[in-house]
Amino acid sequence: MQTDAREPRKAVVTGVSGQDGYFMGLLLQARGIEVIGLARDPASCKAQFDVAGFERFTFEAFDYARPDAFSDVVRRHQPDLVFNFAAKATGQGMFDAPAEMARLNGTFVLDILEAIRTSPDRERIGFCQASSSEMFGAAVETPQSERTPFRPRSPYGAAKLYAHHMIGIYRAAYGMRCSSAILYNHESIRRSTQFVTRKIANGAVRIKLGFADQLPLGPLETARDWGYAPEYVEAMYLMATAPQPADYVVATGRLNTVRRLCEIAFGHLGLNYMDYVRANVGEVRLASSLNLLGDPSQIERDLGWRAKRPIEDIMVELVDHEMTQLSGREARA
Repeated sequence: MQTDAREPRKAVVTGVSGQDGYFMGLLLQARGIEVIGLARDPASCKAQFDVAGFERFTFEAFDYARPDAFSDVVRRHQPDLVFNFAAKATGQGMFDAPAEMARLNGTFVLDILEAIRTSPDRERIGFCQASSSEMFGAAVETPQSERTPFRPRSPYGAAKLYAHHMIGIYRAAYGMRCSSAILYNHESIRRSTQFVTRKIANGAVRIKLGFADQLPLGPLETARDWGYAPEYVEAMYLMATAPQPADYVVATGRLNTVRRLCEIAFGHLGLNYMDYVRANVGEVRLASSLNLLGDPSQIERDLGWRAKRPIEDIMVELVDHEMTQLSGREARA
């Protein structure tokens, strides 16, 4: 599906130490594609990976603050594909370090675009940016589609929106094969416990094992469109290798509440969440985007992608993982 009809042979993945970078690495390896994974600390990053599963995976030190750093990467490696997962945020940190967010979530993407634009392989390189539903912010409609106006309510969403617009500008002005995946919440066992899905799974298991007696959470009626991370990187791969670049909403099209996540996690362990969860209605994220629900119909029509894993299966996987991890570690502590 490449412009020159050549199958992709090499890819550069930024933010490789995170959840999405990890799963993209697995996907690319399974397709026989060599991966250059960029990290601030490649030695510690490599230790997180199963080396046996990453035979064609190279970790490389990278300075995100140096403006010409990505141009050097493109010049040396001549990749066919580029995936950007580098971002500054935590589950609650949409306002944390706004200047650093502006650089990493916003203008660093301009570095990538300029590196590709000035490359002699510009027409061949497929680039997909991990964008965010937080760009919709105070959404004017539900569900949100590619045509929904953006109204970010945080520095995180604003920085992501700058990158999103620059991708559209470069695609139109230079004919570049760059796309923006508007990703809704997507979960896995590699999620940080700062995010509510892992926080609930971890808390439920700790209570089951007798290491805690309650789990404090924010409002239980907060709702999100939660999907499965390995499926979302598949969507990004399809976008990067598509004949015609375009931006797509990547979502399940289904809303679930924090209460529902608790029901699943605690129920899987034979517990009633109402006996243990303490909801703090005052613990609301500043300018939180309410009930973001994606409409993925465009990517299904164009690329044949659809989210398949239900939230019930995702939460059970997270709980089982926590049980495996915590039962052994806590027993030894």
